[in-house]
Amino acid sequence: MTSSLDWIGRLVSFDTTSRNSNVELIEWVAEKLRRAGVEPLVLPEEDAAGVRKANLFATIPARDGSTEGGVVLSGHTDVVPVDGQDWHSDPFTTEQRDGRLYGRGTTDMKGFLGVVLSRLPRMLEAELAEPLHLALSYDEEVGLLGAQQMIGRLGERGIRPWCCIVGEPTGMRVVRGHKSINLFEARFHGVAAHSSLTPNGVNAIHYAGRFTEFYRKLATDWRENGPFDDAYPVPFTTGGVNQIAGGIANNTVPDACTAEFEFRALGTVDPGPVVEKIRGFLFDELEPEMRAENPAARIELAVKAQGPGLETAADADVVRLARDCGGLPSDEKVTYGTEAGLFHGAGIETVVCGPGNIAVAHTANEYVELEQLQACEAFVNALIDRLDAAS
Repeated sequence: MTSSLDWIGRLVSFDTTSRNSNVELIEWVAEKLRRAGVEPLVLPEEDAAGVRKANLFATIPARDGSTEGGVVLSGHTDVVPVDGQDWHSDPFTTEQRDGRLYGRGTTDMKGFLGVVLSRLPRMLEAELAEPLHLALSYDEEVGLLGAQQMIGRLGERGIRPWCCIVGEPTGMRVVRGHKSINLFEARFHGVAAHSSLTPNGVNAIHYAGRFTEFYRKLATDWRENGPFDDAYPVPFTTGGVNQIAGGIANNTVPDACTAEFEFRALGTVDPGPVVEKIRGFLFDELEPEMRAENPAARIELAVKAQGPGLETAADADVVRLARDCGGLPSDEKVTYGTEAGLFHGAGIETVVCGPGNIAVAHTANEYVELEQLQACEAFVNALIDRLDAAS
């Protein structure tokens, strides 16, 4: 386990909070791969704020040199902030206590990446019947941005693995389903006026309030009428208006208000019709009423992040592979989103299986159990052995 802990410790030491660049970490991993004789594909990008980011994709070819097909082991390199959290140790230095490894990202998901990278010598020694691919992405935590870029670029290059294992923390259970992520911002543009002359203005907050009530009723309908899937801990599509801001003073009719809202749909639910229903209320009902008060009033709807759900068949080959390698059989699905839906949507059979507990991800004193890391090591070792034609 020492080699895994060394890799994890080094990965954690890079502060790859999503607002920061992850390039230093990617360059360090790339150099390690090159020294081992593997030339990685580094895909640099800039985020909306102009911060440099990068994805990394590397292939350990099959024994005949082929790179077609194969299995992807995938994880994101970014982590959530530690600001304002009460850490008992340096969050960017791993520390072992009571059978646990503490540090930001140890469970979400640098623990998995460290285990995978520590197995590189074993991968290279094996006579692989099919290739193994390593995928490291950026900005998963703020909207699955890096994986969307990477998967598209791989398709352009003709790289087509047949399956993918995303190592998000599942307690090493093989998870084949999760909800989609859909984050939006509605911007209500009214007309300012003195509050004693309300007919001269259009109150943006009032219209945002109307939308909030519409959305509450929509989410209540999902909760009461489904559809339902009892494999999830919350067995229906959920949603809510979670942030709202507007107005400048008590004596001014507000000309602007923004409402940020989300819904997380079951993997079997197509988000498209949900979005169209929302757009219908905003643009076919509310906006005409606003413009009837003043033609200058309007509404905008912006997509902040969207990630597809995952619904892999119970009898899929990737489910069987993960279980055969020691992943714990499970019919449970998870409410949080991952990059797995993106791989699956690209025609790559995908499951989620990794060490740790999602309940401690993003928290102060994040940790992963050492036993979980050992189980993950055994899982990756078993995967290599299954692909080793000489074993």
